[in-house]
Amino acid sequence: MKTYAANQIKNIALLGSSGSGKTTLAEAFLYEGGIINRRGTIENHSTASDYHPVEHEYGYSVFSSVLFTEYLNKKFNFIDCPGAEDFIGGAVTSLNVTDTSLILLNATQGVEVGTENFFMYTEQYKKPILFVVNQLDHEKANFDLTLEQAFDTFGAKVVVVQYPINVGSNFNGLIDVLKMKLYQWPAEGGEPEILDIPDSEKEKANQLHNTLVEAAAENDESLMELFFEKGTLDEDQMRQGIRKGLIARDLFPVFCVSALKDMGGRRLMEFLGNVVPNVSDMPGPLSKNGGEIKCDPDGPTSVFIFKSSIEPHLGEISYFKVISGKITDGMDLINANKESKERVAQLFCMTGSTRHKVAELVAGDIGATVKLKDSHTNHTLNEKGCNYLMEAIHYPNPKFRTAILPLNDSDDEKLSELLQKMHEEDPTWIIEYSKELKQTIVHGQGEFHLNTLKWRLEHNEKMNVQFISPKIPYRETITQIAKGDYRHKKQSGGAGQFGEVHLIIEPYYEDMPTPASMKIDGQEIKLPIRGTEEIALPWGGKLIFNNCIVGGAIDNRFLPAILKGIMEKMEEGPLTGSYARDIRVFVYDGKMHQVDSNEISFKLAGRNAFSEAFKNAAPKLLEPVYHVEIKVPSDKMGDVMSDLQTRRAMIEGMNSEKKFEVIKAKVPLKEMDKYSTSLSSMTGGRGFYSMSFYGYEKVPYDVQEELIKSFENEFAEH
Repeated sequence: MKTYAANQIKNIALLGSSGSGKTTLAEAFLYEGGIINRRGTIENHSTASDYHPVEHEYGYSVFSSVLFTEYLNKKFNFIDCPGAEDFIGGAVTSLNVTDTSLILLNATQGVEVGTENFFMYTEQYKKPILFVVNQLDHEKANFDLTLEQAFDTFGAKVVVVQYPINVGSNFNGLIDVLKMKLYQWPAEGGEPEILDIPDSEKEKANQLHNTLVEAAAENDESLMELFFEKGTLDEDQMRQGIRKGLIARDLFPVFCVSALKDMGGRRLMEFLGNVVPNVSDMPGPLSKNGGEIKCDPDGPTSVFIFKSSIEPHLGEISYFKVISGKITDGMDLINANKESKERVAQLFCMTGSTRHKVAELVAGDIGATVKLKDSHTNHTLNEKGCNYLMEAIHYPNPKFRTAILPLNDSDDEKLSELLQKMHEEDPTWIIEYSKELKQTIVHGQGEFHLNTLKWRLEHNEKMNVQFISPKIPYRETITQIAKGDYRHKKQSGGAGQFGEVHLIIEPYYEDMPTPASMKIDGQEIKLPIRGTEEIALPWGGKLIFNNCIVGGAIDNRFLPAILKGIMEKMEEGPLTGSYARDIRVFVYDGKMHQVDSNEISFKLAGRNAFSEAFKNAAPKLLEPVYHVEIKVPSDKMGDVMSDLQTRRAMIEGMNSEKKFEVIKAKVPLKEMDKYSTSLSSMTGGRGFYSMSFYGYEKVPYDVQEELIKSFENEFAEH
């Protein structure tokens, strides 16, 4: 394969809801470019994109697939992205390394919630987009309604370049108002006839052509002057204006296809090759070390690994984009993230699982290599002397969590290794071993997302696992002032153990005043502060430890041991064994023995004195609460609001966005278990949500009593 220059490379993401036909359209592109000689089908499991066993099982994309084809002396790198919201990570990855997005609209479904989601991400990454209306050959296709919804949802920037004729099972043609020609196919597709527009369509075509001309002219002052002077623009001038409009996201062209019959695919590729931005037209990424990295084939070599895949009999495939310079097989590079050397033994361009060996790739191109020693997703590889370092790809916060464990206890270590491999392939599978909960927690974008991980473990890796409900990371604190004292005394021949500690604890909040004394049970206790230690706890909140010892009742060398004993109890609260937080401690008295006192004695005395005081300080459970933003169709608003009330949600606000309602609420994590599944059921798959950690809040009394009882029963069983 020839080496393509930056101005010959098009990097394009294929986006759209499940069932919109992205994978089938990708097949048409590969076929038109001659990369495959026969178009595969999803039903026969023969497409280039969906080659993983789990995708054959489900019948649609789970992972993004990197593909390429050649056409019009251009190289097209396509990334076919999954359509389901649970697999949004594929789209986020692709938008970080592509320059244009095709958003497919299913002519039988119109603008779906997923469509809006994908559009939102292209907006976030400032990527040019084209809308492609697919499945116009379906008997339930409705182009006019789909177009109307696109105008309503995305505004006046939506501009028709093509519209279909004979929509439905007899679909066989479209009018292209840029070319001002009729494209007409035989019933089963194939080579189109390019004809003059029939008289019956001329008025409509001319009207849409004039709208397109005006939209193109608006993006370039010189074109606008020409337009005012001549009243029109020629095709090349329109291409120039459309390209500028695409880059500025001021123009969203609409195209028409039947991907299944490959009607319109070739014409769409012509437009992609001649009009959409080249890699060199788009801004370069920013290095963490500062500044934009220009797409310069003569610059220093730098590549960014954006995706990894584990393939049977081959190992890890690393997919990368050449950010600067050029890369050749056998090249030695330096991993900027780890400062380690890496040799790139072979270079490939990929069509799904099929590798095409190449000798060289230049700035802007996308390729793959195998068996890198120590380089993975989000790593930057540079030639010696180059210090570029790419930002890691940022993914949406997970929405679903579950605990996972192997059915065979001896497989713990193996499961841990496999889960790490899974995370490499899909970074939105987040693996966490919680020392606090004593569980391995898997986080993902939804229940289906995590069920896919389980399917792969069981079918690909032959590792039987089970999901169980994850524990909630509660916190414990106190609500009143209390005192405690404890004497530890032990004698067993020889030197004994002795330590006595008296202390007071109270709830802590930032910037609270420090008292000189406290009155407890009618006794005034003076608290002369000799030293204060402020400890920011790893699990959140603080412990403030005050030394108020006078007269040498306890030697200073034993105070760290007392603190250590208190910290041990902070890690194991008396209510449910959860971490404690936000407590201020005053150690004000005690006793020691010249011979028998030692660190272990005061650690135990401090621990037990603190435990006694904690139980008498009206302890309270805190639970993690999350900000939740839910977007639902207007007709499902009542159902979703009613459901939120059962989840102890506190509604913070509501507003409308076009045909959807947005609900903002604070919801306890405990109540969000399997919410993605419930929301999908309530809204017919048309609702989605995001969540982010807000903080800890007190648990209602009845919930606390239930949790304490459950903990006590569990403790008794063990």
